[in-house]
Amino acid sequence: MFKKLINICLVLPLGACSFVGGYLGGETGLLRDRSADYATAPMLPAMSIPGELDSYTIEQLYVIPEQIFVASTVFDAIPMPRPIEANRREGVIIQNLGDRRWIVLDASPAQVWPLIRDYWRQLGVVLDFENASAGVMETSWLEIGDDSGNRHKYRVTIEPGLHSGYSEIYVLHTQGLRSEPTPTATSWPDTSSSEDMERQILTLVSQYLADRNDAYQASTSSLLAGSIEGEGKANILENELGDQFLELRIGYNRAWVQVRQALEKADIAIVDSDRDESYFNVKFAGNAEEDDVGFIRRLFGSNRTPVTEKDFNIRLQQTDSVVNVIAEGPERSEETTVLNEELLRAIIDNMS
Repeated sequence: MFKKLINICLVLPLGACSFVGGYLGGETGLLRDRSADYATAPMLPAMSIPGELDSYTIEQLYVIPEQIFVASTVFDAIPMPRPIEANRREGVIIQNLGDRRWIVLDASPAQVWPLIRDYWRQLGVVLDFENASAGVMETSWLEIGDDSGNRHKYRVTIEPGLHSGYSEIYVLHTQGLRSEPTPTATSWPDTSSSEDMERQILTLVSQYLADRNDAYQASTSSLLAGSIEGEGKANILENELGDQFLELRIGYNRAWVQVRQALEKADIAIVDSDRDESYFNVKFAGNAEEDDVGFIRRLFGSNRTPVTEKDFNIRLQQTDSVVNVIAEGPERSEETTVLNEELLRAIIDNMS
C-alpha cells in the first residue's frame, strides 16, 4: 500500500502530494510517530488466574523496585556512550582471595542466569528457591552417593563483575545429617561447610560455562535477571568539587590486592606502600597510550620541556561496603588534575 501511495504521489500535483503526506504522517497519520505513546498508556490490573488453575507460570518479567530514588542530570544533548574496553578480558576463570573463591566471566548477569539454571536442570537437580532480580538460587537437599552420612545443599549468587558486562559467580555449600529430618528452612553459614565441595561445584560450573561460550556470547539473556545491577563494581565518579575518584564496591582486602595488581600490570612504579595506612606512593608521568597529538602536546608543552614523573599518593578509604581510591598529586594544578584522572583510568583499566 505504501509503495502504491508513493507511485501515486509521483504523478499527482503538489497539493495532492501534501494530502498523501498528511495521510501517512502527522498526529493521526498511518505512519505517525508512536515513540511517546508509553507516557499516556493506561495502567491495567494484574492478570487474575482462577483458583482452580495453576499460576506458577505467570511471572513478573519486568521487576519494579518498591522504592526508586532518582538523581537525574539534565543533558543539553544525549551523552556519548562509554567506549568499549580496549583490553577486555574474555573467558571463564576462577579467582581466589584467602578462603574465598569465585568465577569471573565476560558475560552480564542476565546472560549467566539462564545458563546456571540450565546447569542444574541437566543434572536433574531441583531448585528450592530462585530470586532472579537478586541473582540468588538454592538447590534442594542432595544426597550424594559416596557420602552416606550427610545431605548437601548449594546456594549460587550471581553478581556484577568489576567491569560493566562482566559477572561474578559465588557458591556456598552447607550440609546436614541424613539421619535427621530434612529442615524446612536453611540457615546458611558465612563460609562453606566444606571447601572441597564448594571448589568442586565451582570447577564444574566454570567448565560448563566455558563449553557454552557460544551461548552467552550470542547474548542469550533472562528478562527476570535483567534487573540485577548491571553497572560494574568499579566505577570512576566525581565528588562535589569535581575531582574524580575510583569507587570499588568490594571488601578492603580485595580492593588492596586489586589496586596493587593493577599498578603492577600498568607498569606504574610503586615507590612505597603501607597496607595499615592504606596508601601507595607511585611515580607517574601520564598514559603514553593517549592519542599522539594530545600526548605530544602534554609531554613537551609550549616550551617543549618534557614532563617528568611526579609523585602521587593513592589512598584507599573504606566506608561500609565501599572502598574509595583517591589519587593525590604533589600540587593542585590543571596538569596534576589531568594526571590524576589518567592514573585512576590506568588502575581501573588494568583490574581483573
